[in-house]
Amino acid sequence: MNGIRERLDALLASSDSAARRARDPVDYVHRYEDDRDREVAGLVGSALAFGNATAARQSIERALALLGPSPARTVATVEGPGLERRLTGFVHRIYRGEHLASVLARAGLLLREHGSIGNAFAAHHRATDGDFRESLARLADELRGGATDRATRHLISDPRAGSACKRLVLYARWMIRPADGVDLGLWPVPPSQLVIPVDTHVHRISRNLGLTRRRTASWATAEEITAELRKLDPADPVKYDFALCHLGVSRECPSRPDRDKCARCVLQDVCSVWTGSRRRASAKKASELRL
Repeated sequence: MNGIRERLDALLASSDSAARRARDPVDYVHRYEDDRDREVAGLVGSALAFGNATAARQSIERALALLGPSPARTVATVEGPGLERRLTGFVHRIYRGEHLASVLARAGLLLREHGSIGNAFAAHHRATDGDFRESLARLADELRGGATDRATRHLISDPRAGSACKRLVLYARWMIRPADGVDLGLWPVPPSQLVIPVDTHVHRISRNLGLTRRRTASWATAEEITAELRKLDPADPVKYDFALCHLGVSRECPSRPDRDKCARCVLQDVCSVWTGSRRRASAKKASELRL
């Protein structure tokens, strides 16, 4: 693990976070000064962050534009039907304006009752004795309300169901991790409690690094990867997530081994793909010499 820590720290040091943030949904959150606006923008941005990256960014930008200059003020003062009218015609993959409006109306209720979405989550965190998964599930329950349609339940997934809930966990990372130019440190919950958001890229690279052997991106996989990262930094186990994700998104770590890209990757010494290919190449050379 010491070798992995050294290589992951090198990855952090070599990552151009500012440039990568400009292509990431979290960039929209940083466009607002008010923390409550950032919370609502983060909810919209994380919920819509799936599918084609360019299409997702376009959908996030359109949804936020429809909410006006202060998303928090809009969702806290406009009732559900009014939000539906604002979002009429909005579509992102299986989601329509009414699905997003339903979630935002519930977010507005949390703003009115607790002052912020973060205060609502912190209350759940206290009530569950720091059980992050159950706290997040209770927040998801509140954001969905009584909705039973597939689109709304997919928009805000349920951590109890066993999936990695990447977008909801990503939202928590944005809001909880210390402000570092990417994450914002808005919610009063220790970052040590976080679970890593596991998408295709993080899952594949984590397997390459031996952080998990699980073949599916489930909640158990996310917890297993986080447990390994917690050995490296107990106080902030998911600090490597942004760099790992963008290593895959940028295709610098391709889905199939690429000799040139792998040779210049800072993770090569601890990557099973690289070390395995080197062993195979060495064995092949030895076999040829024997012949």
